[in-house]
Amino acid sequence: MIQNSSVQLVRGRGLLNAIVIDEPVGAYSELGKAWDICVAMKENGLLAKPTHGNIIRFAPPLTITESEVDQCLDIIEKSIRHVG
Repeated sequence: MIQNSSVQLVRGRGLLNAIVIDEPVGAYSELGKAWDICVAMKENGLLAKPTHGNIIRFAPPLTITESEVDQCLDIIEKSIRHVG
């Protein structure tokens, strides 16, 4: 986990994972820090879905390679550090 970041928890099973952001739970339409992180990830080449205002869900294709997973992890880390 990234030290001194807004990541509260990483959870999931297999390839279906989520990052919980340390922010109050909101409604589906609320734009919070999870949204900002998703926008930063998009700008860096990775799409993810923010839900409940504080959760970022990931559902990569089952054909993803290990090197693509590593690339995604780098983008996630870079985006979280950028947003804070």
